[in-house]
Amino acid sequence: MSTAHSATTPEPADLLEIALEAARRAGELLRDGRPADLGVAATKTSPIDVVTEMDIAAEKLITTFIADRRPDDGFLGEEGASAEGTSGVRWVIDPLDGTVNYLYGLPSWAVSIAAEVDGEVVAGVVEAPMRGETYRASRGGGAFVNDEGARCRPAPEFSHALVGTGFGYLAERRAAQAAVVAELLPTVRDIRRGGSAAIDLADVGCGRLDAYFERGLNPWDLAAGALFAREAGALTGGRPGAAASGELTVAAPPGLFEPLQERLERLGAWHD
Repeated sequence: MSTAHSATTPEPADLLEIALEAARRAGELLRDGRPADLGVAATKTSPIDVVTEMDIAAEKLITTFIADRRPDDGFLGEEGASAEGTSGVRWVIDPLDGTVNYLYGLPSWAVSIAAEVDGEVVAGVVEAPMRGETYRASRGGGAFVNDEGARCRPAPEFSHALVGTGFGYLAERRAAQAAVVAELLPTVRDIRRGGSAAIDLADVGCGRLDAYFERGLNPWDLAAGALFAREAGALTGGRPGAAASGELTVAAPPGLFEPLQERLERLGAWHD
């Protein structure tokens, strides 16, 4: 930790409280502000996508709320919020993770907010309004779904693992990801594709998935969810020896994480 601001470095629990309230407000905006007739065709009527308008509004709500309370902090957000800050704290924000689900009226979408101190994620919230669930975690403070403690499942046999994943939007990447799934699918219980990385990572921490992997995630996709999974007892990472990143993100309990990571490495899941 740098010494320039160590005297005023906030506690993870304090940052978590701010993230919880910001995520709750943004979740209500997205849930209650979604046009009843929003559908795929609705995005064709304007050069400005309806969903993008909701993304931007939610991100503005979040950054304004946080900046009012912590004006010296930095931001990294999917919809363009970017500021360096001087406090050593940076907020990593995905105002609407699972945009296509939101567009189609599927319930698996979330607001994801994480707080980093000197580059390390110390607090995270994944707010899933249509599930009625808030996933929260702080470094060393455990993981909770609403007010219940969360734990990942013990590692099953590899052949019994229920594995979540996701796909990118570029055709070449999707083809490569499909090839990996084609090899992996016969060797596990089944594969799920939920459409929200933040919720998938939370589901590993809740024991609703045994494992999750995906290539192509951005920092705002994984920051809060990966902390939640770790605080619930899972391991997270990328390629062997590397942290979770856009190259590859893997989450699973000890005993399943290692063979899954090794198999994904062998299958080339980290490249197109």
